[in-house]
Amino acid sequence: MLLERTIFQLDIGDVPPARAKTLAQYGYMQWLGALAGHANYASEAARALDQARPFCAYSPAVSAFCGLIRASLAAPGHAIELEAATPARRGGAQARRMGL
Repeated sequence: MLLERTIFQLDIGDVPPARAKTLAQYGYMQWLGALAGHANYASEAARALDQARPFCAYSPAVSAFCGLIRASLAAPGHAIELEAATPARRGGAQARRMGL
């Protein structure tokens, strides 16, 4: 169930490559965190790839998500580099006041 939701959240259409990579990393962490402790990673990864495959052609974020899963399967036991997004200020109260 969470896999379908993760794919749905990533399937937002054409986004810049950097944004697609960030979204894919968050999606991968969400999917990975939802796996049961006793789950077989390889079979769950294969299932995720099968379900995401139809969306890869037109959604860069889903394609990057699949790339992360493939990278994890290609090098089991090796860490995948995941980056947290840099927090950015968006203006807050000052931006709201300037809009008045």
